[in-house]
Amino acid sequence: MASLTTSSSSSSLPLSSTDHQIHYTYEVFLSFRGEDTRFNFTDHLYTALCQTGIETFRDDKLSRGEDISQELLKAIDESRVSIIVFSQNYAASRWCLDELVKILECRKSKRQEVRAVFYKVDPSDVRHQRGAFGDAFATLDQCKYKDSMDKWKAALKEAADLSGWPFKDGQYVFNPSTSYLIKYIFEVFDFVYMLLNSRYESKFINDIVGELSARVINPSCELQVAANPIGIESCRQDVNRLLHTEENIVRMVGIWGPGGIGKTTIAKAVFNSICPEFKDSCSFLADVRSNALVELQETLLLDILKDETLKVKSVDKGVGLIKKMMRNKKVLLILDDVSHSSQLQNLVPSPDRFGSCFGPGSRILITTRDKRWLIAHQVDEVYEVKMLYHRQALNLFSLNAFKRNRPPDDYLKLAQRAVRYAQGLPLALIVLGSHLFRRSREEWEATLDSCRGEDPHREIRDVLKISYDALGVDLKGYFLDIACFFKGKDVDHVKPILEACYDLKSVIGIKQLQEKALIRIDGDKIWMHDLIEEMGKDIVYQESPDEPGERSRVWIKEDVDHVLTNNTGTDKIIGIQFRKYSKISLNAKSFSGMKNLRYISLSRMEYECFSGDTDYLSNQLRWLDWCKCPLQSFPSDFQANKLVKLNIHHSRRITRLWEGRKVL
Repeated sequence: MASLTTSSSSSSLPLSSTDHQIHYTYEVFLSFRGEDTRFNFTDHLYTALCQTGIETFRDDKLSRGEDISQELLKAIDESRVSIIVFSQNYAASRWCLDELVKILECRKSKRQEVRAVFYKVDPSDVRHQRGAFGDAFATLDQCKYKDSMDKWKAALKEAADLSGWPFKDGQYVFNPSTSYLIKYIFEVFDFVYMLLNSRYESKFINDIVGELSARVINPSCELQVAANPIGIESCRQDVNRLLHTEENIVRMVGIWGPGGIGKTTIAKAVFNSICPEFKDSCSFLADVRSNALVELQETLLLDILKDETLKVKSVDKGVGLIKKMMRNKKVLLILDDVSHSSQLQNLVPSPDRFGSCFGPGSRILITTRDKRWLIAHQVDEVYEVKMLYHRQALNLFSLNAFKRNRPPDDYLKLAQRAVRYAQGLPLALIVLGSHLFRRSREEWEATLDSCRGEDPHREIRDVLKISYDALGVDLKGYFLDIACFFKGKDVDHVKPILEACYDLKSVIGIKQLQEKALIRIDGDKIWMHDLIEEMGKDIVYQESPDEPGERSRVWIKEDVDHVLTNNTGTDKIIGIQFRKYSKISLNAKSFSGMKNLRYISLSRMEYECFSGDTDYLSNQLRWLDWCKCPLQSFPSDFQANKLVKLNIHHSRRITRLWEGRKVL
């Protein structure tokens, strides 16, 4: 089995957040001695890496010129990780040694990962150039290469001290006698052992590829930071300094600033840069504001303990589990977008008489718009995120508006004007720049004229709303549905709902919203920034500030209860959703006024004093997802001819859907 060994004198460098901003041509560069391993071990390792989808460079040239080629130097430069396969004759090649020097230079200058495989050689022999490995090194002409000998020796010592995988040579050496029988037995035994050794080498390679993939190439804790992380690296470094990761204490730091300024992006960059130090004990709780505490507690416990059978039945029990199970765990925990003190109290409980709820060395990072919560929870430090400087803001805007670092000369004044309106807020710069991409000067001027106003906060909201105002009717529907119903949901779950409710194909609509920076896809989920979500919900709220039944979408508990209990729903409502535990007073006329209702999604509700009959369901209904539906049957005049989805599982009261046959 291949196990990673680390010398006490040096350890592998952790990936920094800048690592994720560099473009790599190759994931892995293989340095090896061709005559030793080209057609066996290195070839098998190369094949295994490629089959895993890891882009790997190896030099396939059997002969080389006098000096190491520029192609090789460039390949080393553009690789994320270098693997050095030390074999018996590695040090007999000055090309291998020059490669090694270059690799270690990149380790220092670019913080590239370097790993060593000690293939049938001892790391101490590499370190001190002893044994057969030392004999190979001694074959080099010391007079001819006297200027290089010291740097080669230093490089071999440094590389031998790195993390690596040792492969021992376990083959037996036989001295068969003249007896044909004995010779035959030895030959059979040698053949069997060769097969076993081959299997061992295969497993050794698989272990290397698995560990490399999990810990270096694609660590499970790595988060997508940003397409254009302007100004993020300096903020990441500032926060890292406040965390004091070198100290074996529990430390809590807050990141504070207005919505859209990049708090989440900074937190992700910090998380990526230090998560390798915490191994698998990392948890990033996204969008704390919008999620139930029990669900957040369960996610935290699952992330750290990896026990899928552990269930949280109440907030108080969740707090108890966190205190009990985390006390000896060194964890990295990010709470993103905290909006109330109760979230902190129930996710990172204050120290009790037994001390901190988390083990020594733990780091907790909290992002919030409200500094009060950080002060009340007695965090160790608060980092205030500042607006981008003008040059940074112009750079970020240009990358979105022109797909280049600076605006063209003939657009410079217009770009500077747009940057002033955005006031250094990254989100506003991204949304406005994406909206103006490939538009004429006249369109630029009209857009910027519409941003004028005296209220700076209103200006930012207006900047964000520009992209919404430019959408077509169906695309506006997509946007508002996602803002009100589907933020954080699986893309594959949302697509069929949108396609059922609109003529626009979901693959086109979702892509267009992405291009306008109104939504993003993280993994397999749809997300939008809080400010954009709030803007979408405010658009719906402003349709009728005083009466929820006059709005196009209803999703808040109080509004759902008001509309269904008081029968105030009108033909303005096209969607109604509530999927959290609640008691509600449903009656026969609850849906009577909703003539244009297309989407119903209700679950986990209790219905008080309800007979089981309803007078009306909209014939415009496309999607009916009603878990534990309390109806005995659907109305007799419900046509259902536009219905695409009918999900009424666990609905025990239904005796029949409708009379006769329906063509769905």
